[in-house]
Parts: sequence; structure tokens; C-alpha cells
Amino acid sequence: MIRYQLTCTGDHEFEGWFSNSAAYDDQVKRGLVTCPTCGSKEVSKALMSPSIARRGAPDKNQRETLEMLRRARDHVVESSENVGEKFAEEARKIHREEAEPRNIYGNATADEAESLNDEGVEFYPLPVLPEDHN
Repeated sequence: MIRYQLTCTGDHEFEGWFSNSAAYDDQVKRGLVTCPTCGSKEVSKALMSPSIARRGAPDKNQRETLEMLRRARDHVVESSENVGEKFAEEARKIHREEAEPRNIYGNATADEAESLNDEGVEFYPLPVLPEDHN
């Protein structure tokens, strides 16, 4: 998909999404792209700044956010019991008051997490951080 910032002869700006640039050209040629404000079919691409994915070092806001997420995850790990692969089972037991209430963390499959959610078991995934992929 490609997003274009568009403008009409009435100087109204709006955006349009197209499968590719050829689809945009074809739809404009056939009069299918119209201004949502005035209905004009005389539409053209407006000047847009490029959206470039940055690589390399994170900026200050990203660094601060990552540090906050690290602290939150560290707090959970330090103040909770790691139940590993038995997370879903233990979370259910606590929810059903079949086990002592306590803070736990561990691993669950997507299906297990969906099932817990459907049962009303409250849980939150730990944040995945860049260093987790090393």
C-alpha cells in the first residue's frame, strides 16, 4: 500500500491509499478519486515529506521509553515467581482461588493467552525489548 497526500483545485488537502502508484494513476484518469470536501475530480498529489525508517541509535525519547520498559519488566521479574511453561495453569488456579494469590510470570502460547482472556483471567505480557532478539 502507498499513501499519497492529495489536493484538489479548491486547495483542499486529503490523503488517499492505493495498492501502488499505477493504481493511483489509473483511478485518477478514470475520475474515481474525488475530493471529500468539494467533490472535485481534479485531484493531484500534494508535496509530501518522505517517511524514512531510521536505523541506528535510538533517539532520546526512544531511549527513555526503552529504559522505562526495562525498569517495569525488571520490577515484575524481581517481585514475582517464575512459573515457566505452567503460566496458564497457575494463572487459572489463582483466578479460580484454587491457589494462593501471588504475582507470577512465565510463558504462554498465543492459544493459552487467548483462552485465559476468554475466561476473564487478568494478565499482561511483559514487554519484548531489542536485546531479547540477540
